[in-house]
Amino acid sequence: MSARDTAPERPADAARFQFIDCDIHPSLKHKKALYPYLSKQWRDHLDTYGSLTHGVYATRGGAYPRFTPETARRDAWPPNGNPPGSDLEFMQQQHLDAHNVRFGILEPIVGANNARNTDLSAALCTATNEWQVDEFTSRDSRLKASIHICAEDADLAVEEIDRRAGDRNFAQIQLGSRSVEPIGRKRYWPIFEAAQRYDIPIGFHVGGPSPYAPSPSGWPDYYIEDHHVLTHSAHTQVASMILEGVFELFPRVRVVMIEAGFAWAPPLAWRLDNHWRKVRSETPRCKRPPSEYMRQNIWFTTQPAEEPEDRKDLRLLFEWIGFDRMMFATDYPHWDFDDPQRALLMPMSETERRMLFHDNALKFYANLD
Repeated sequence: MSARDTAPERPADAARFQFIDCDIHPSLKHKKALYPYLSKQWRDHLDTYGSLTHGVYATRGGAYPRFTPETARRDAWPPNGNPPGSDLEFMQQQHLDAHNVRFGILEPIVGANNARNTDLSAALCTATNEWQVDEFTSRDSRLKASIHICAEDADLAVEEIDRRAGDRNFAQIQLGSRSVEPIGRKRYWPIFEAAQRYDIPIGFHVGGPSPYAPSPSGWPDYYIEDHHVLTHSAHTQVASMILEGVFELFPRVRVVMIEAGFAWAPPLAWRLDNHWRKVRSETPRCKRPPSEYMRQNIWFTTQPAEEPEDRKDLRLLFEWIGFDRMMFATDYPHWDFDDPQRALLMPMSETERRMLFHDNALKFYANLD
C-alpha cells in the first residue's frame, strides 16, 4: 500500500515517539542578560551609546504587533513573569517534556548580529553563544545551541566558528535570511569555507541585519504583509548561493532554511532551471541546473507549513521537494507555534513520518548523539 492510500492520520502518532525540534527560540530574561559575558568596554559602550542597528527603527524591533508581547503564545509566559523562552524549567515543562522532544535546536534572535558596529556585533555574538551554553545546553542535554556570528565581518565570523568548532553544545552556524548583501557574494565565502572545513551545517532563520525594506516595493502597511514577505528573503539567498557558485566551491556545505515556508521551493527551482539553460554563460560558477544544487545542499523546516484545503496537495509539496529534505520545527514559544500533535495533517507512511519528525534532522546535524 502506498502512502497515498493511507488515511490522513493525526500527527499525534508522531508525537508518541521522540522527535527533533529544529526551531526553538530562547530569549533573554532582561535587557542586560548578556552583560556578564561582555567586557567592560562593551558594557560601558552599550550603557552610553546603545547599539545602533542596521534597521530603520531607533529601537530593537519594529512597529508591528508581532513584537508585542514578545512574539509569543499567550500561555508561554513563565509564572515568574520573565519573557517566554527565557525560563528553562518552564520550557522543559511546557514543551520539551510535554511533547517528548529528543533534541531541540536553539535559534536565538536577540539582535546580536544586527549591530551596525561589527566589533560590537562580534562581541554580542560571542556573549550570546556563551549565554546559550550557561543557561540552556549545559543544563539540558536535549538542547543544542546555534553559533551566532557577525556575518557582515567574515573574519570575525570565522574567528567565532573556530572558537566553537568541535564543541558539542553547538549544532549549526546561524545566519539571518536578510543580510546586507546577497549571501552568495565573495565577502561571505570564508563563512562557507569554515562550515565545510568543520562539517558544521548552516541554518538560515528568517530575519537578519538588512537595512532595506522587506518588500521590493517598499515598506508594507500591515503586519500580515510584513509577515508574509519574510519568505522572499529566503528565495533570494537560495538563488544567490546557487548562482554565485557557493555549492560548487563548497560542495559539502549543508544549509537549512528555517521558518521560511517551503511551497516556494519547487517553482523557484523550475524557474531557475529554465532561465539558467538560456543564460548560463552569465553565471559560470553555476555548472549544473540550479535544481540539482537545491537537492544536494538545501533542506527546509516545516514551520510555517502551507495549509491547502486538500491535504493531498500538501503531500505533493513534500514529494516535489523530497521527504528527505524536510525537518520538523515548532517555532516554540512564538504565537504561530506548530503543535506536533496537530500539524501536517496529510497522508504519510510510518517511514516518511519518522524521516520528517526525527531521522532527517539526526542525519543533517550529525553531532546530536
